[in-house]
Amino acid sequence: MEKSVIKEIKATPCPSILAPAGNKASFLAALAAGADAVYCGLKSFSARMEAKNFTVSELIPLTQLAHDKNIKVFVALNSLLKHGDLNVAGKLLDKLNRYVKPDAIIIQDLALVQLAVQTGFAGELHLSTLANASFQTALKLIRKDLGVDKVVVPRELNIDEIKQMASACPKGLGLEVFIHGALCYGVSGRCYWSSFLGGKSGLRGRCVQPCRRLYTQNGQTKRFFSCMDLSLDVLTKVLLSIPEIQTWKIEGRKKGPHYVFHTVKAYKLLRDHRQEPGMKKAALDLLANALGRTGTHYYFLSQRPQNPVNIDTQTGSGLLVGKIQGAKQKPYIIPRQSLMPGDLLRFGYEDDSWHSIYSVPKYIPKRGRIYIKLSSAGKPGQDIPVFLTDRREKWLQEILSGLEDMLTKIPETDVASSNFNVRLPGKHIGKKRDKSFELNVNRESGTGIQKTATGVWIFPESEYKPSKKLVPNLWWWLPPVIWPEDEEKIKSLIEAVIKNGGRNFVLNSPWQIALFTNPKFFNLWAGPFCNIANALAINTLLKFGFSGAIVSPELDGKDFLNLPENSPLPLGIVITGNWPLSISRIISSKFETDTDFISPKGEHGWVKKYGSDFWVYPNWKLDISSKKDELKKAGYLLFVKLIEPVPAEVKMKKRPGLWNWDLKLN
Repeated sequence: MEKSVIKEIKATPCPSILAPAGNKASFLAALAAGADAVYCGLKSFSARMEAKNFTVSELIPLTQLAHDKNIKVFVALNSLLKHGDLNVAGKLLDKLNRYVKPDAIIIQDLALVQLAVQTGFAGELHLSTLANASFQTALKLIRKDLGVDKVVVPRELNIDEIKQMASACPKGLGLEVFIHGALCYGVSGRCYWSSFLGGKSGLRGRCVQPCRRLYTQNGQTKRFFSCMDLSLDVLTKVLLSIPEIQTWKIEGRKKGPHYVFHTVKAYKLLRDHRQEPGMKKAALDLLANALGRTGTHYYFLSQRPQNPVNIDTQTGSGLLVGKIQGAKQKPYIIPRQSLMPGDLLRFGYEDDSWHSIYSVPKYIPKRGRIYIKLSSAGKPGQDIPVFLTDRREKWLQEILSGLEDMLTKIPETDVASSNFNVRLPGKHIGKKRDKSFELNVNRESGTGIQKTATGVWIFPESEYKPSKKLVPNLWWWLPPVIWPEDEEKIKSLIEAVIKNGGRNFVLNSPWQIALFTNPKFFNLWAGPFCNIANALAINTLLKFGFSGAIVSPELDGKDFLNLPENSPLPLGIVITGNWPLSISRIISSKFETDTDFISPKGEHGWVKKYGSDFWVYPNWKLDISSKKDELKKAGYLLFVKLIEPVPAEVKMKKRPGLWNWDLKLN
């Protein structure tokens, strides 16, 4: 792309364009491109821990430089916090507030709201998409009871649903919408795949992306769960008519400066010059060369949805520039576009044992030929894809060097240690009648309910016909995700249950308590999908009106056992059952539900549709029942067993289901 095409353009005040930055070069590229705001993470408590990220000391001059250019800085502290993290996170936030002075922090964990109050944080609070604020009624609660200033809405929403969310926005609350970048297969905040298979929690920013790998079903081995990138491009003009949408967000904190510069420039053109055909073309050219995956509009247009899972499309990170040819003799590439000295190429996918990174030594014209050396370990076969993952044009490097010079003129700041100490809530004082009990949660409620079956799921397509005598004794479980299109259905089902005497509910998002007019009249427990892992988050639930909390099943044994002694609410735990690897709103058109599939390591599973979503299950259960006595002694009252119907074709395997019990949750 010629530099002349990417000239500086005048920005309009709203919506702002929010650029990602996972390292200093990308941060400076965002400034150079004229982003309205930059978001970045720290070395800890970030949902993108694989990015290089920043220390507090590194962020001080960068933020000052951004502020000098009237560009805002948002810091992502959007990790799930374990109880032992609270004081460390509080000290970090205290130093951010005193030295960096970011305009906002992006949060997932409810504890950060109270830590912001305790540290006197002066910026805004933005609720991450990981917090899964997915339906309209949630927004009033989030603004009123948490004081959140902006909500990042799920990427799964179409334009009609986004408009519904916007119409429900209370005064003082704005929306942030993703417009470009990588898509996760799972709904944000509802994917445990990486954690369940190896302790690398996506909720803590350490996802190893098992959804990107090859899986086998019915003889086909494909990337059945790997998504293309989101790219709303020209469709962003529709968002301009919705004043509640204050921010267009670009994903990509693991991307380089080339990507950041090009995407920001492109969306500035689409925002500020949307009526000019020549500018639209220039913007699309910029996006085509931004080194992302193949783009999709996803389900943004409900009348013309685009499934982002296409097994016939390459979904490796970077721009596909060719394939390896002549691999057995003298391997080479004939690139689809010119390559520059210093360009970084990746051969194959990151899960290929032989994949490697290659730096282009000299200029190679389009359709030219470049001979390469491959690793001797496990050489690939013919037609292996080659992706351009980063590019450092000379003119861009010169711009970044100029900004580097400005940074050197900013005086260094000595960052003192923080004296902050977290103030914890009081412990729940149990009553003599508080005895532990088990809760068997059944998926099917319409038939076969006995007095011993105490838990049933509510989801949009359900029909509830249990005996009225049983309704008051049942515990009614709400789904982990409620979409705007399903909210009224769920409300009606809740009302029907209440009318028939139902009083016990398990809510699988903290915001679902907004569906109850008078929470104090009911026994409302936060479910395991609320991802609760520390006492401050539990204290927020107490203030909302919850009666108890079922903790996140991701925790390790030490954290499980330590949490009750600090909890202001009675606690429950999932002790055994079928726990989903992931919950998604999408599925490949070539993939069959209720049918066995196999992972690259020989692990089996299946996918089942419930309501609007697809639940991905492994063929072994979560099972910490051997630890029940320890957990009871620690103070847990409620022990949950999740009972799922298993397809006839799937054979359940007997294997340890301790999850992270013996690990340290990363």
